[in-house]
Amino acid sequence: MNTNHKAKERVLLIGLFGPHTDRPQAEEHIDELELLADTAGGIAVGKLLQNRTHPDPGTYLGKGKLEELAAMVQSENIDAVIFDDDLTATQARNIEKSLDTKVLDRSGLILDIFASRANTAASKTQVELAQLQYLLPRLTRFWTHLSRQKGGIGTKGPGETQIETDRRLISQRIATLKDKLDKLESQRNVQRKSRSQAVRVALVGYTNAGKSSLMNALTDTRVFAENRLFATLDSTVRRFTVNKEDVLLSDTVGFIRKLPHNLIESFKSTLDEIREADVLFHVADASSPVLRDYIDTVHKTLLEINAEAKPVVLILNKVDKVNDSSYLAGLKTEYPDAVLVSATRGIGLEKVSERLMHLLEKNYIYQEIRVPVSNSRVVSFLHDVAEIHHKEYTEHDVSLAFKINKKHLGKLKKLLKRSEMRQSFVE
Repeated sequence: MNTNHKAKERVLLIGLFGPHTDRPQAEEHIDELELLADTAGGIAVGKLLQNRTHPDPGTYLGKGKLEELAAMVQSENIDAVIFDDDLTATQARNIEKSLDTKVLDRSGLILDIFASRANTAASKTQVELAQLQYLLPRLTRFWTHLSRQKGGIGTKGPGETQIETDRRLISQRIATLKDKLDKLESQRNVQRKSRSQAVRVALVGYTNAGKSSLMNALTDTRVFAENRLFATLDSTVRRFTVNKEDVLLSDTVGFIRKLPHNLIESFKSTLDEIREADVLFHVADASSPVLRDYIDTVHKTLLEINAEAKPVVLILNKVDKVNDSSYLAGLKTEYPDAVLVSATRGIGLEKVSERLMHLLEKNYIYQEIRVPVSNSRVVSFLHDVAEIHHKEYTEHDVSLAFKINKKHLGKLKKLLKRSEMRQSFVE
């Protein structure tokens, strides 16, 4: 939604607390929901938290609280009511009937943001697939819901153009999108093979932790970065060098609490950048009062996408926003292996490179070869990718002792074989 030319929608935010979520946690969640609403083009004019052991199966809040909410909607001229949990089709239908206004849940709001942020063919296809999979079980309620809407939050993407479709047509569209993503994935696999010799590092972290800013700082590029949730959707790859090692750094979509499962499934190809990386840079906002919750959410998401076993460097970003030196000292004690940085101010970046090299050391082996002096191609290749420990020339040959990443051995052996030269590898 382009908020430059349209007034922001007035939204009311609703959440629950109880045995599983205490009130302070629920307040943090509702504050995050406010940021999501702002990203989508809304302004929160009120928040309502109710103490319940579990959501009411028919109305989420209960009849009495729903009546109170209906009065607030009328008195405050509310355009949309957004719930911090996913609503069932029954709950959504009953709530809309009582409130006579637009109703969204957390997943619907996140999907709406993704729809507005998708720029490439891959991300647009991924978002549309996730939206339709979200829509399918809510089909009956959703058509009634859309028929009286005038646009705004929750209406971006396929919803506007497929009001007249039925369940069968949506299922067909889902199949078409899956097929399209499979073809895009094949193209991505070809691209990944072409860069398989390079060290691959993926940036992961909670949304708005500063991953794109860190990529810009490490690679001296200008990847789009914005102080807003989900500024980055598409996987971006940039190259930089660490101690002669060619490193490909991938920026990926940010994680968030209660990330819709359909999004994780749809963004499989993007998340494959994480699964296939050699190392993960877990970027976290050191200045956030809920830093530990964000770190825990990222760990859980990595577990969900089967990437929890990857070597990880925890990078605590935005230390320039922390004025309490004792707090920073506490973070160093709590996370002794973490690297404290400020991506925007260039603080601590050299330590990130040092930590990466330390992790990669186990992938290096010591080798010795002897090649003809005339074969400059092999010698040049080793000077580019290896750490040369010893080099000695004779009349016809040159002997080299070096440390090299195992990834480069395949290419080295091909060069040697292609040249049909005498070689001697030392174990």
